[in-house]
Amino acid sequence: MSAGWIERARRNAFGWGLVLPSLLFLGLFTYYPMLRTARLSLFEQDLATPKPLFVGLGNFAALLKDPVFLKVLGNNAWYAVGTVPASIALAFAMALFADKAVRGRTFARVAFFYPNMIPMIAVANIWLFLYTPHFGLLARLASWLSGQNVSLLGDPHTVLGAMIAMAIWKEAGYFMIFYLAAMQQIPKDLFEAASADGARKWTALRRITIPLTMPTTLFVAVIAMTNAFKLVDHLWIMTKGGPNHASSLLLYHIYETSFQFYDQGMAAAMTVAMIALLLLLSALQVFGWDRSIHYD
Repeated sequence: MSAGWIERARRNAFGWGLVLPSLLFLGLFTYYPMLRTARLSLFEQDLATPKPLFVGLGNFAALLKDPVFLKVLGNNAWYAVGTVPASIALAFAMALFADKAVRGRTFARVAFFYPNMIPMIAVANIWLFLYTPHFGLLARLASWLSGQNVSLLGDPHTVLGAMIAMAIWKEAGYFMIFYLAAMQQIPKDLFEAASADGARKWTALRRITIPLTMPTTLFVAVIAMTNAFKLVDHLWIMTKGGPNHASSLLLYHIYETSFQFYDQGMAAAMTVAMIALLLLLSALQVFGWDRSIHYD
């Protein structure tokens, strides 16, 4: 028994030794900053109070009364609602086409995935030109459809939709890779048996492909929801959160609060609120879909 315990301890030590470098990096660059941020959220620290002043949950109470924070939070909610389902649906459709295509399969996969290879800053500049009034293709198309000059990025009613369209174009190809890998793992015998039983392609899609790719859908949904809150590089190039905070998202507002207005205590409180919200949404997705997902 003693020898067996020593052997198990040796195996465990070897395993912990393998993961120790990753744990150190996570601890230093993820968990430690998160704990410091959580602590800072309980203090008031801005230009007027360079020495932190403990306020408890005062920063969080102030957030609930801040109209700009509430507007930005609403923007982010609509941004997630607009990007997550559309990106997932488009990624699934592209993967389905890339998996079934006979000719040009490689070209289709590269073309669908290529937008994800372009840095977000470059994508922002490309779409900024497309949205430029009088010159951009999409701006001229919108002006022709409405019968008047349209500034897609200058109108509070259209700027968020313009950001959503760009995000869908950028992310769908990335999610397609996961769906394509999942579809290629589905045994072809299932489709052959369904075809022999007289099932149509739509029935095979609904009864075989969609259920067997549900684990991938859950994974992609969590990643897409996280990206909806963390991808804000394009705002710096395209709108800087305007007009009148109509396109500002939560992470960009945190950046402004911390590095432009120098209110680090409030920025830390918003960061903690965002992390808590993402954890809640991810938990709802995982535990809400778990019973309807088949992993075997």
